[in-house]
Amino acid sequence: MTIPSVHPAAVLLGAQAGAAVLPVCDHYSGVEVRMRKSLQLQAEMAREFGTCVFDVTLDCEDGAPVGGEAAHARLVASLLREAPADARVAVRVHPVDHPAFAQDMDIVLGEAADRLCHVMIPKVERVDDVIEAEKALERNAGKRLQLHVLIESPAAVHHAFEIAAHPRVQSLSFGLMDFVSAHGGAIPESAMSSRGQFEHPLVVRAKLEIASACHAHGKVPSHCVVTEFKDADAMQAAAARAAREFGYTRMWSIHPAQIRPILAAMAPDEAEVQRAARILQAAQAADWAPINDSGSLHDRASYRYFWHVLERAHATGHPLPPQVLHWFA
Repeated sequence: MTIPSVHPAAVLLGAQAGAAVLPVCDHYSGVEVRMRKSLQLQAEMAREFGTCVFDVTLDCEDGAPVGGEAAHARLVASLLREAPADARVAVRVHPVDHPAFAQDMDIVLGEAADRLCHVMIPKVERVDDVIEAEKALERNAGKRLQLHVLIESPAAVHHAFEIAAHPRVQSLSFGLMDFVSAHGGAIPESAMSSRGQFEHPLVVRAKLEIASACHAHGKVPSHCVVTEFKDADAMQAAAARAAREFGYTRMWSIHPAQIRPILAAMAPDEAEVQRAARILQAAQAADWAPINDSGSLHDRASYRYFWHVLERAHATGHPLPPQVLHWFA
């Protein structure tokens, strides 16, 4: 008996079928004019690609001037209220031990919790920080919201698996610049560059620990920034290495010019998409039993891989073969 009505994700992923598939790019802005432009660009590119290809994160931590934290939080809340109902917009608040943290949560969530897709918590050191943030969510109408956390120190890397295991955490991001600075000069400045960050052993180890922690617990690993924002080639090369060598499925953007290179680097190529579609169609026709494709055996283990190829293609706006479009309707 065939089961064409059963969605491939339900068959192949089981209990993980409902896990979040996030846009591969997370775009940060904290200045009002740039926040407005980011929201406008998100809408324009969603129309172009037929899906939302990047999140916009409005930044309270680095965006707010010292002494002006409350006013900036109110600005962020007003922008959230103005955003289209289908926009994917998040907020980065101050760290849980910062005097402005509770204020950020009270103002932004108090005024616009229903418009947020998640809340980013920076400088998370241990799971206790996640628990503190979760309590603040629940005090401010944020019970449905997930937390994204930023890992920025050696101690945080040490606790990455425990942090990733927390059910409220959806994604872990690596904070490269703070991580390097946290070593008191023991890691050279070159390790903050687009190339050097993939070469220094301590930075490489941190990246791998975070990605491994995420994959162990079904969370999304998000790669750090590339500061050379005018160098599109450096951006795309870094994104490609993050995806193909380090297992990251999402990456930060700090300038609009970085968004398309991230999408291009993290998208599967056309041949891989076509092969994934062909194999999954044959697998469904075989009731998900093993199949022979051009002399190669495939079963549910490889089917899961090819399903993720199609998910990544969809998340990056890569055109899907017509025969699998209904899976993403």
